[in-house]
Amino acid sequence: MRLLTFLSLLLLSWSAHALEPGSRVDNFRLLDHRGISHELHYLSDQKAIVLMVHGNGCPVGRQALPALKTVRDRFESRDVTFLLIDSHLHDDRASVAAEAKEFGIDLPVLLDETQLIAESLGVTRTAEVFVIDPRTWKLLYRGPVDDRLAYGAQKPASSSRYLEDALEATLAGKPVPVSRVEPVGCLVDFPRRDTTADSSRLTYSEQVAPLLRDRCSSCHRPGGVAPWAMTGYKAVRGFAPMIREVLRTGRMPPWYADRHHGQFVGDLSLPPEDVRTIVHWIEAGAPRGDGPDPLEAVAAADSEWPMGPPDLVVEIPAFDVPATGVVDYTYPTVPNPVGRDQWVRAIHILPGNRGVVHHVLAGIDDPAMRGQRPFIEQLAAFGGYSPGRNFMPFPDGSGVRLQAGANLMFQMHYTPNGKAVRDVTRVGYYFHKEPPAHEMRLQFMMTRGLRIPPNTKAHTESVAHVFERDVILYSLMPHAHLRGRAAKFIARFPDGREETLLSVPKYDFNWQTVYVLEEPRRLPAGTTVTFDMTWDNSAQNPANPDPSRTVPWGDQTWDEMNAGWLRYREIAEAK
Repeated sequence: MRLLTFLSLLLLSWSAHALEPGSRVDNFRLLDHRGISHELHYLSDQKAIVLMVHGNGCPVGRQALPALKTVRDRFESRDVTFLLIDSHLHDDRASVAAEAKEFGIDLPVLLDETQLIAESLGVTRTAEVFVIDPRTWKLLYRGPVDDRLAYGAQKPASSSRYLEDALEATLAGKPVPVSRVEPVGCLVDFPRRDTTADSSRLTYSEQVAPLLRDRCSSCHRPGGVAPWAMTGYKAVRGFAPMIREVLRTGRMPPWYADRHHGQFVGDLSLPPEDVRTIVHWIEAGAPRGDGPDPLEAVAAADSEWPMGPPDLVVEIPAFDVPATGVVDYTYPTVPNPVGRDQWVRAIHILPGNRGVVHHVLAGIDDPAMRGQRPFIEQLAAFGGYSPGRNFMPFPDGSGVRLQAGANLMFQMHYTPNGKAVRDVTRVGYYFHKEPPAHEMRLQFMMTRGLRIPPNTKAHTESVAHVFERDVILYSLMPHAHLRGRAAKFIARFPDGREETLLSVPKYDFNWQTVYVLEEPRRLPAGTTVTFDMTWDNSAQNPANPDPSRTVPWGDQTWDEMNAGWLRYREIAEAK
């Protein structure tokens, strides 16, 4: 009797939480066990998507994989994508990669670290398969691959091939004959999914608002760079559905470095437990709770100088930006008013009109250095401004020399926004009182002979730089335009070792982030740093200006760049 009661509860639980066939599957983005990004809606060019629940060590799942691979081999060429998803809390990237290697798993295993995606699907067991229609994003089938497996037993051959039948019907435009079958597999532990009372006890005032205040309000505040301000419960409650969406798809917070490779200053990413808290609160109805509103005390953003008054403020010549059209890059220069050599320890750029200033580079026009260093390295010697990137002091004891005879040079990129405006951008310079011990240097990695083929989802090119002296590496920055998809910096040491210094699985042109290493890396002489950039020149890229075009190198965003920036100093060099 107790066993029957237990089984009944399990069935009721599965029925209560399961996403029914015919229901819409919300978009999501996850990294797989190789660190590659996968987004559900990116697969809209497919005819069907198959997602099977995976878990390390599950014998039923291991036994179901050969049957899944057989179906994959039959249907993959017919525009059907096959993926695995692992939501087990005890599995991580290393253990999943080890299992995949041991058992010959050649499918991407998506790691659902927050368990939010499996929760929304109503997953209970491994080896359950979901068939999704990319035309409508509706669930067509959920259940096992076939009827061959049972708990503690398996038939020599299947008599019902549920997944194959579902795919054949889908590709033929017919209804799926059997849309739901109870799964057979190992139970997946969801410690917070089935505790509805726990989720209902989450409140804005006690759990959510303090988290948003500490992790999000630096941008989402009056005068901040975000498009809306978290001024209190009413504002957050109104944007709650959008918050859930951007957390599930990884669009927010705007931090795209893979945390499995390096730790960086100012990491904006949210820990999985914080993401769970916010999404569970939204899905529980976003209750306010009692007590004061922590976000009402968030001050407006300081639009002037967060590092204090600069030693020098330079006004870049005014520029009239038209309402429409294309504005070529401008390269204004300003005479150096200091009159003597100075060492710059930081700059801060204040766009006159953020709506039209796409980016600014601040550098040096030094007649004595012309021809000795690449133009681009002089152009960006001090740094720059773009969304997600602005002031960043150079490391203690280091700086960039501004010689008395050099001019200040800038690259200005304006993007018209429908209204003619005048921009007057200012740059604040902060100087060392005494010459620093080390000179910061900039290595720019690029290949101008870029040719990205048309209608190509993933085109990758590499460029390498060999350090001839021992150096300390401080920061890295990848740069591409609207077709940029992923980026990676890899160090190959003289002893043959390799290390990924930075991986950005989902590059976003809207956020030009400089990734500053928490622990600067010593690179011995002879180390090769390779910069890999991948572009998406297909119609699946919603930002792509023209997927039918072979794309060359170019300054404007309808062309492309593969630009890697390394900020470093030489170890033996002292000033």
